[in-house]
Amino acid sequence: MKINRAKIEKSSAILFAALLIGGNTLSLSAQTQPKDTTLNRTVVVEQEYNPNIMDARKINVLPKVDEITVTPKSVEYDGTIFPATSIPGSPMEAFTGKEVQKEPTKGYARLGYGNRGNLDVRANYLLLSTPQDRLNVSFSVDGMNGKLDLIDEDGKWRSRFYRTKAGAYYLHQFGKIDLNLEGNFGVSNFNYLPASLYANQNHTSGDVRVGLKSKDNAYALHFDIGTGLLLFKKRYGNSDSETIVRTHANVAGDISDEQLVGVSLKMDNIFYDGEKKYDNRTALRATPYYEWNGENTKLHLGANVDFASGSGKSFRASPDVKASYLFSDSYVLYAQATGERFVNDFRRLEEVSPYAVSASWLDDTYEQLNAQIGFKASPVSGLWFNIFGGYQLLKDDLIPRTDFYIGGPARDHNVFYQEKTSNLNVGGKLLYNYKDRFAVSAEGTYYNWDADENINLLLKPEFQFDFRVDTKFLPELNLGLNYQYISRVDAEYNPENAVNNLGVSLTYEFHKGISIYAKGSNLLNKKYSYSVNYVVQGINFVGGLAFRF
Repeated sequence: MKINRAKIEKSSAILFAALLIGGNTLSLSAQTQPKDTTLNRTVVVEQEYNPNIMDARKINVLPKVDEITVTPKSVEYDGTIFPATSIPGSPMEAFTGKEVQKEPTKGYARLGYGNRGNLDVRANYLLLSTPQDRLNVSFSVDGMNGKLDLIDEDGKWRSRFYRTKAGAYYLHQFGKIDLNLEGNFGVSNFNYLPASLYANQNHTSGDVRVGLKSKDNAYALHFDIGTGLLLFKKRYGNSDSETIVRTHANVAGDISDEQLVGVSLKMDNIFYDGEKKYDNRTALRATPYYEWNGENTKLHLGANVDFASGSGKSFRASPDVKASYLFSDSYVLYAQATGERFVNDFRRLEEVSPYAVSASWLDDTYEQLNAQIGFKASPVSGLWFNIFGGYQLLKDDLIPRTDFYIGGPARDHNVFYQEKTSNLNVGGKLLYNYKDRFAVSAEGTYYNWDADENINLLLKPEFQFDFRVDTKFLPELNLGLNYQYISRVDAEYNPENAVNNLGVSLTYEFHKGISIYAKGSNLLNKKYSYSVNYVVQGINFVGGLAFRF
């Protein structure tokens, strides 16, 4: 057997060179880098508190439909220092210059005053901000006190309505679990129309909540659980107090990288004490579901099963189905068929009409179906549009009315009735933002409501249009224009005019951290109402100073 010595020598030389290069690479890579370098740092980014000046009153005619969002894939950067590939060579030393980041302000406060006693007070402060803990407190007062024209006859009404809110939120991040604590307190002081048997009304509310939420991929099962104690007290008109123990839990487990199954639970234990002596009751919901989150397709399949003990309907069921498909990067086709129980506790009654007094026991409103299909797209950067259509069916819908409409003499407060209602709706929404210098949004929706009695559609919208534009001509100057129009269903005995509200806002920072602001509302001086018979202000404005610190 012949041995090819030349090949052996050539192979040995190649092997020796490879070992030499590998040894140099290992020795170079093993050089110790300083712990504090630009390649090994933690940057904490905090967003400044920048609240918008919003109108004090809002109307929610349909439950909010979950927006379909497009989540781009995260970009991963390789920060390893590689040695020079040539021989000889040495690694380039990392630049260790000090990095300075602009520290955001933690506090915000503003104080404004206007005609008819309009008051606008806001304060928010981030007391604690560390990688593990966050504590935020807030306070607000808004309202008015002035004479208003009655909506359907001559005469004046000395109207007064002030809301005061205070709250605190605390978050602590453990290794795999987030703990959150929250507390809120609120007071609404207002009066009824001149003929009312009651004087100044007072609603007092408060709540404390605690929750635990697992971090992503921390455990085999993901969970979000919590409970809270909610209190509500009314002074006049069925001066009852309400206590709710509200508990929620959502537990899910991954089947694969794209699939999971879970169950969501929600329970309200409601207790009453007062003149009406309502029956204590419990409302329980269970929602088992399955989710598939693909690269372009998302699917959620579930069902809501509701039980109730005490007064009210004992059993309800509704679908919980959502689907979306993303194509061409920024075009989304989505659909949903959902339902929900709206517990008609004192808090929700105040939202629908603070001037209402329940004449008798009220069943919970149940959304048997909220079906919608739509298409969202972003054809160019900064532009989004959404077109949609849907159908909603509500059982025991809340209908605020007054005895005046049915021949009775009383018209100083609203009374709730309940009826099955439904509506077909179609609409569109447009959003455009240009380099944070110009932003515009427009949304219009047409509704076709149906009920057994047309009188029960008094405040239901027939067409709603919302428009807003914000401009930033200078870094210190912000201008805003907003307009809302809501035409009402043409119901019998309906004196409620269409909502026709034009507003403007201005903010000018004349010194670092100090701004002057002003806003005006109902500039067309139209007469309309959000609660039956209770007219809103005419032309009104408020202005003052805002501080960041």
